[in-house]
Amino acid sequence: MTDLSDPTAAAHAAATTINSNAGIESHDIALVLGSGWGGAADLLGETVAEISAAEVPGFHAPAVEGHGATLRTVRIEASGKHALVLGSRTHYYEGKGVRAVAHGVRTAAAAGCSSLVLTNGCGGLNRNWAPGTPVLISDHLNLTGTSPIEGANFVDLTDLYSPRMRAIAKEIDPTLDEGVYAQFRGPHYETPAEVRMAGILGADLVGMSTTLEAIAARQAGLELMGISLVTNLAAGIQETPLSHAEVIEAGAAAAPRISRLLADIVAKL
Repeated sequence: MTDLSDPTAAAHAAATTINSNAGIESHDIALVLGSGWGGAADLLGETVAEISAAEVPGFHAPAVEGHGATLRTVRIEASGKHALVLGSRTHYYEGKGVRAVAHGVRTAAAAGCSSLVLTNGCGGLNRNWAPGTPVLISDHLNLTGTSPIEGANFVDLTDLYSPRMRAIAKEIDPTLDEGVYAQFRGPHYETPAEVRMAGILGADLVGMSTTLEAIAARQAGLELMGISLVTNLAAGIQETPLSHAEVIEAGAAAAPRISRLLADIVAKL
């Protein structure tokens, strides 16, 4: 296994493995597909290569049900570009460290990607967003207490979630709403008090992924779009107890619709 003590070297080693496996010099766009979003890869075009995450330096098999265990190269039918589909996502709560969380994003940049789409399943604070509602991320609150950036590297996060890419998404679906996403550390769900706090701070969505990857993406020079699937109302807003089974069920129910939406958006990027 590659030593992650040098994140740049680890990313380049992984990128070399992925590009070589696909038989291409570089990829163009990367997608991290969270709960409910996995079907989009099949709609983009032909899968020209696939490799187990365990065979790529620095990657791990996913610890969460509903997440993929492979890295795929898909030739986008509409453009001929190559998409790198990162089915193996490391969450901060897995305890592997923030470098492991950011490794996929850094690998995408090292593999030649210029843009990135991050997706997730999350809790919603807006009662108008029923389970199964996709919401564009306009900004975020990183409540993990850490950062993927090390040393005196002061990275500007203004317009982190690309206005250009969000505008393209709204061309595809003008009904898409936008919201601020707050990442908690997890793996426990947020308490009702924490959800109220997040709302006071300006959050519309709460979850356990995405912000650390987004920060790493900006440092790596990737243009970024984030889109969440509301799988449930957040604690204290939803009257019933939260469960991961509920997240999986909501993702499965919404999957055909949101996968088509995401594939159509990516084809225009």
